[in-house]
Amino acid sequence: MPKKGSTTCGQTSGPVRIVQKEPLPRKFILMNGLPDVGLVGVVAGSQIVSSLEMKEVGTVESELFPPLIVLHDGVPKSPIRVFGKEKLAVIIAETAIPAGAVYPIADAIVNWAASADADLVLSIGGMAVQNRQDIDSPKVFAAVSNKKLSKLVDGAAEILGEGYIVGAYALMLKKCAEIGLPAIALLTQSFYNYPDPEAAAAAVSSVNKILGLNVDTSELLRKGEEIR
Repeated sequence: MPKKGSTTCGQTSGPVRIVQKEPLPRKFILMNGLPDVGLVGVVAGSQIVSSLEMKEVGTVESELFPPLIVLHDGVPKSPIRVFGKEKLAVIIAETAIPAGAVYPIADAIVNWAASADADLVLSIGGMAVQNRQDIDSPKVFAAVSNKKLSKLVDGAAEILGEGYIVGAYALMLKKCAEIGLPAIALLTQSFYNYPDPEAAAAAVSSVNKILGLNVDTSELLRKGEEIR
């Protein structure tokens, strides 16, 4: 039972749980910013959350995650949180996902998105390239759960026709395809060992085009140039 004063709206079951504290509208879009190469998803997701002034609406909890919290303005927070505003929700992880939690977290996120009546699952990540330092404008590639979604990303990203994807996003894309939930994974050319704000800026620009947003990327580009 929720404690007195709790605003919990719902909680999924299983080894990884989505604890939803505030309701989301039907047919919302779920964006994932999990850590991977270049921290592209985390940086891009954080920029979107900050720019749109989204508020925390839930957390992702599991005994499979490291025993840690993050502090923001001196307040302890879960390292994996759900932010929402209008018809957009963003999951951001400020900790690495342990290998043993990759399958459960991918499964939990897709199950929650489906049960909460999400309209689209949009995941943002990086694609490591050896000559990243020689690339001025990182390309954004897209993998889709259904060919019909290719029209949605037209002009925003280049469709991946062949290749492979690994990690949580690969599992999410596969499961979404199986259950008929529209899903897109945006993968941007990035550094492997360093945070890549410039790649995150390219990903945000693609998201702007796909979702009709206007999130500023100038600060990310400036940080990217400093790293370069």
